[in-house]
Amino acid sequence: MTGNKEPLPSPPHQPAKLKRALTLPLVTLYGLGVTVGAGIYVLVGATAAKAGYYAPVSFLLAACVTGFTGFSYAELSTRMPVSAGEAAYVRAGFNSSRLSLVVGLLVAASGIISSAAVSIGAVSYLQYFIPLPSLLLTVVVILLLGLVGLWGIVESVVLASIFTLIELSGLGLVIYIGLSTNDALLSTAHQLIPPLELAPWSGIFAASLLAFFAFVGFEDIANVAEEVKNPGRTMPRAIILTLVLSTLIYIAVVTVVILAVPMDKLVTSSAPLALVFVKAGGFTTGSFNMIAIIATLNGVLIQMIMASRILYGLARQDNLPKKLAAVHPRTRTPVNATIVVVALILALALFLPITRLAETTSFVVLIVFSLVNLALIRLKRSGHTVGGDVFQVPSWVPMVGLVSCIALLASVLI
Repeated sequence: MTGNKEPLPSPPHQPAKLKRALTLPLVTLYGLGVTVGAGIYVLVGATAAKAGYYAPVSFLLAACVTGFTGFSYAELSTRMPVSAGEAAYVRAGFNSSRLSLVVGLLVAASGIISSAAVSIGAVSYLQYFIPLPSLLLTVVVILLLGLVGLWGIVESVVLASIFTLIELSGLGLVIYIGLSTNDALLSTAHQLIPPLELAPWSGIFAASLLAFFAFVGFEDIANVAEEVKNPGRTMPRAIILTLVLSTLIYIAVVTVVILAVPMDKLVTSSAPLALVFVKAGGFTTGSFNMIAIIATLNGVLIQMIMASRILYGLARQDNLPKKLAAVHPRTRTPVNATIVVVALILALALFLPITRLAETTSFVVLIVFSLVNLALIRLKRSGHTVGGDVFQVPSWVPMVGLVSCIALLASVLI
């Protein structure tokens, strides 16, 4: 029998979703890029201003605080591999949409403030080649990076990964030049060991808040979990690798810089690593400044990506206007959220100093870390069965993470 058939109904329109395309090497390089580029190229001098020759100890303390929280993130990011991860963790742990929104906004704020701080450092290095007013360069740099962030997640992260490899080579160059131009450098390393006295340790703890800023970034890995292949295996490995490699790099670089650069010059510089190359000649100095520009721009780009994904995730959870959840159908990036982030970074970078921005970032992130650790404690005590491919840590890990974050906050407030 023949006859006319009714046409099949068209499938309902599905909004564009984020693309799972990131592998372990890319995610680890993403984490290293924002962690290493965000702090070490910019804040060694500011840390030395508070801790003096004991700045490496401040970085070591900051690494200890970060490490325990890192393991908490490793579990939570496999329990809930979504954008706006911290907000989702707190919502699950506290069963509170309001607290979830507050945490999400704090995380986005930390990325925005951090980007503003690092962009100031980027401009300081850039002025070696382009002697234009810092305000003009700041505007150009942030707007150009915003365009890259709108390009696409794979393109952005691949570019960021290339930048990361370049910036790591720059840190290796710092260590090599510092040692090769100062023959007796290591013989003075005993100056880095603090005495058991109150005054130097007060400075060390105060500097730890700034040093902590240098580790801000590993948690950004959790906020691209929705775009990661096999998050149950990839996320914990990427977080742990990022923290271990960052700590080793920081201790080596900070030790060399503290010993190689006169303290009076170091503490006043917003481009501190360039001072290691004063004795190395113009070509080497210029080469390093080029690497430093790439490194700091990389830090800004990755924080932009993170903050925009936070706003996107919160909007998808109906905690922010739906327009912020709009994804461009061609680039598959959250276009409106990215534009808002770029505008806020620009405003902060133009009107606040780098040290104030860095300290504010660290303070905000420590509050978020405290809540994330507490959320995991509550989830573990709830007795809820965890299924699937989830990385799990002992219950004492988030407890130590919570106490160490509170202790670092208290050391600044007291």
